[in-house]
Amino acid sequence: MVIRQHFDPVSSTYSYLLVDPGAKEAVLIDPVLGQHARDAALIRELGVNLVATLDTHCHADHVTGAWAMKEVFGSRIGLAEVYGATNVDLPLSHGTVVRFGAESLEVRATPGHTAGCLSFVSADHCHVFTGDALLIRAVGRTDFQQGNAAQLFDSVRSGSTTLDWAAGYMENLGLPHPKLLAVAVPANMSAGRDAPGSRPSPAGWGPVVETYAGVPEIDPEWLALHLAEVEVVDVRSRSEFEGELGHVKGSLLVPLDELRSRMDEISSRRPVVLVCQTGKRSAMGATILRKAGLSRVANLAGGLVRWRELGFPS
Repeated sequence: MVIRQHFDPVSSTYSYLLVDPGAKEAVLIDPVLGQHARDAALIRELGVNLVATLDTHCHADHVTGAWAMKEVFGSRIGLAEVYGATNVDLPLSHGTVVRFGAESLEVRATPGHTAGCLSFVSADHCHVFTGDALLIRAVGRTDFQQGNAAQLFDSVRSGSTTLDWAAGYMENLGLPHPKLLAVAVPANMSAGRDAPGSRPSPAGWGPVVETYAGVPEIDPEWLALHLAEVEVVDVRSRSEFEGELGHVKGSLLVPLDELRSRMDEISSRRPVVLVCQTGKRSAMGATILRKAGLSRVANLAGGLVRWRELGFPS
């Protein structure tokens, strides 16, 4: 099983993409809506079929990305049955087994942080994904969402810790509630369907796809049909621009090291497609333009090498 761990710095949430590389099937544990583009890009680049998204519990610090993933990939949504949440395809309970390819996860009920906390154990018992029930040298708080220190103790107890000590400690933490509590919990009770951004919208001007590295890309086939509608900016050197590969007809030459100082030459009225030999320098150019405030920007996937391979003129 291949495991990819992701981190959301806003909510301090870890998400996990688990893949059976043989069957090319995967599940995503605790997806974060705000990180949808990143996670979706990795799924596309790995070429896997997302079978399901699994939330360890109804989160209070972020909105789940489960519905957004279902909209894009058709994945099923898994959450603890005890919540009674809507839009859930896989109501999970203790002992349920979720399969993806030859791999599987056994569901274990580990309530305490919330009433519906679940942990997911791999078939070889080498990995367990606990959400906020069990943390590194700590456990999740128990002071809202039907949390219960005694239940959590039973779920994750250590022989060196007594119930009286654990309950007394957990019930007197005095922590402020998560900032997104009032927003996240209601949204997560509908699997994220009713949250803003739960239906990922296209760029509007073309089929732009965000890569796992966060670079917006567009295919050469689309560009060949829409050259008159965009501004093509070539970020290579002049010798390359006039060399063997040639250049896209009508493109503007702005070498990458001059891009920041020549922003005023680039159209803000039309979408901008950046081009180089293979797409690496132009990816950097797309990032520079985005940071400068241009939103309708994309990198030409595969660069001029791919453009020529497809037989487009230059």
